[in-house]
Amino acid sequence: MENIYFYMIIALAILAVADLVVGVSNDAVNFLNSAIGSKAISFRTIMIVASLGIAIGAIFSSGMMEVARKGIFNPGEFMFSEIMIIFMAVMITDILLLDFFNSVGMPTSTTVSIVFELLGAAVAISLIKIGHDGGSFGDLVNYINTSKASEIIFGILLSVIVSFSIGALVQWVARLLLSYDFERKAKWVGALFGGFALTSITYFIFMKGIGGTNFAKQSFDLIGGETIQSYLEHNVLSIVGVSFIFWSLLSFTLISLTKTNIYKLVILIGTFALALAFAGNDLVNFIGPSTGAYQAYLDFMNPEINTLGLSASEFSMHSLSSKASTPTLLLLIAGLIMVLTLWFSTKAQNVVKTSLDLASQGNTKERFQPNFLSRVFVRSAVLTSQVSAYILPQSWQAKIDKQFEAPVIKISKDKTYELPAFDLVRAAVNLMVAAVLISIATSYKLPLSTTYVTFMVAMGTSLADRAWGAESAVYRVAGVINVIGGWFFTAFSAFFAAALVAYLLNLNINIMFPLLLVIAFAILIRSSISHNKKTKEAKAEDSLTKSESSSIQGVIHESAGNIANVVKRGNRIYTNAINGLAKQDLTLLKKNKKQINKLSEEIDELRDNIFYFIKNLDDSSVGASNFYIHILGYLQDMIQSLEYITKVSHKHVHNNHKKLKFNQIKELKEVDERFERLFENTRKAFESRSFEEIGVILTRKDEILKLVSDKIHKQVERTRTEESSPKNTTLYFSILLETKDLLKATMNLLEEYHNSHDSSVKPATLKAPEEE
Repeated sequence: MENIYFYMIIALAILAVADLVVGVSNDAVNFLNSAIGSKAISFRTIMIVASLGIAIGAIFSSGMMEVARKGIFNPGEFMFSEIMIIFMAVMITDILLLDFFNSVGMPTSTTVSIVFELLGAAVAISLIKIGHDGGSFGDLVNYINTSKASEIIFGILLSVIVSFSIGALVQWVARLLLSYDFERKAKWVGALFGGFALTSITYFIFMKGIGGTNFAKQSFDLIGGETIQSYLEHNVLSIVGVSFIFWSLLSFTLISLTKTNIYKLVILIGTFALALAFAGNDLVNFIGPSTGAYQAYLDFMNPEINTLGLSASEFSMHSLSSKASTPTLLLLIAGLIMVLTLWFSTKAQNVVKTSLDLASQGNTKERFQPNFLSRVFVRSAVLTSQVSAYILPQSWQAKIDKQFEAPVIKISKDKTYELPAFDLVRAAVNLMVAAVLISIATSYKLPLSTTYVTFMVAMGTSLADRAWGAESAVYRVAGVINVIGGWFFTAFSAFFAAALVAYLLNLNINIMFPLLLVIAFAILIRSSISHNKKTKEAKAEDSLTKSESSSIQGVIHESAGNIANVVKRGNRIYTNAINGLAKQDLTLLKKNKKQINKLSEEIDELRDNIFYFIKNLDDSSVGASNFYIHILGYLQDMIQSLEYITKVSHKHVHNNHKKLKFNQIKELKEVDERFERLFENTRKAFESRSFEEIGVILTRKDEILKLVSDKIHKQVERTRTEESSPKNTTLYFSILLETKDLLKATMNLLEEYHNSHDSSVKPATLKAPEEE
């Protein structure tokens, strides 16, 4: 029987590695978003600095291991067999939960997941013990460390409000004092900001870093026989004061003599500090349960501790209540795995992108749709702003608005991706505030969620910096609400999932342990394969491109690829709708709905680009904008027809209505075959830029229109004589009428190209300035 626990230790070691990988993929956003978003330093430098921070922080994390061992439950109340079930349930649940959030690109909290998983698994095993012993529900408090657990949970929830509020306040003050023209301010202004920011960050590094080492617990005569840790804690004000003077003078010297950009230096050191905080504070989330299980196994197998040779179900785990001491080598290995994951994880990049999009100062593709709460929040904020405008004198309001006036950067449209998401001041504030908040929490041994802190600080600074304007506020707020909602989902799902896994393991550990392990790894492998497949599809799949031309002929040639793309995909969507109806294939129709939705979103993106397209035109190119608007309108009409056909087809099959009759399906297939030839000829004409062929295609308009009209007429006759299904009749008429609209929109598009194309005119395009 004891052999099963040896195998569990091996499995937990493997799970710890897997958890490190999925955990870093999720938490990379915590320390990368400010440096990447501001583009203050090169990506390679950011990664090197962050890697150093992770490696050093991993060594200092041993003190936080106590949270996994005794922070949530009282280990002395559990037997060795029960402790192993708790830790195994936690690790299996954790990797699956974090991998799910990484796959959808949402930053969640590894701290919240581990706390609630420990709580859920411990509660499940406690209730089983209480039920077996004939106790009452009130006995649960004997098993769970309620005071510590409540303190941790309250600290995590409070961090959301505190981080957002302090981030917003500090950013508002910083922008009010520095404005966007901060680099032209007097040298002493930059020096004071550098002194304040670097003091905050270095205080955090020393308090966090030194406090976690054995070296800090040794006493020295030089500091009055105190330990370094106690000396730092007792002399906070004097240390901070000296640090502020030192860093301010150093910043002034660097600015004056070497022309150093002090804001970039703050971002560089801040990135290192947050990476160190992440490893020091969150490493327990990934390997804490596995480490605790290993130490429990050593105690159980040690004859000096297990002197009576008790079995796994009889050996009490009082030993886990002692202070944790994690081997440095183990921490180094964990740090190395985290560094490698940081460099090679594509899922980490997706999570970082979500945070940057929500915090961006400029226009981005909004990933979230507005909801009731986001609209209420935005309206309330607008109302509050109007009230403050009445209270403050107009002269004050004008000065404040001037400080918050962002500079207009003229850059060619194809270079907009090079613009930073936000400037150096906001990036520095993000790092400075997050570092201070995390350092305070860590000094109290609270496993504060670094994800909550860094994300909410970034959102608070975005709000204060007026990055959420009228064009984007409702989308950004909806995104923040979705992310926070995901955090609550993390808590509930982690609790109940870990409780369920613990219950299943307790039923029969010899069977359920290997079974659940195989299922967990199968899900992870499937998730990885699915992610890689989606990534490859996204790169390979045709997508619509925005026009850059400054003349009608240029737009015609540039947009031809888009038309070929829409026609090809539209042809496939129309055919799949007809085939799905014919075969009653609900899976095909569901897939078809996703395809038309994606195509519709891409058309919407092109339509949203009209503003920037027109802004980039010169005064003599008005005709190009009119042409561009017209073809977008016809594309929109085509998509709306395809959307309707797809929707009614899916709805008919999904509601299990009567299948279309043989003659109806046959006639729809005839129409589909004729449309397939039309779309295929159109695609070839646009792909090869053979615009003369469009004239030939247009001559067939009446022929195809007559075909559709004949089918409608036949259905009218059938309805009067033999048709008995209202649903079938409605569906059939709807598809044919919408097919006529699709044909008209397609022909209007072709006529626009045919009438506007002039082969004698060479296309003119807007070229981006060459890089120096």
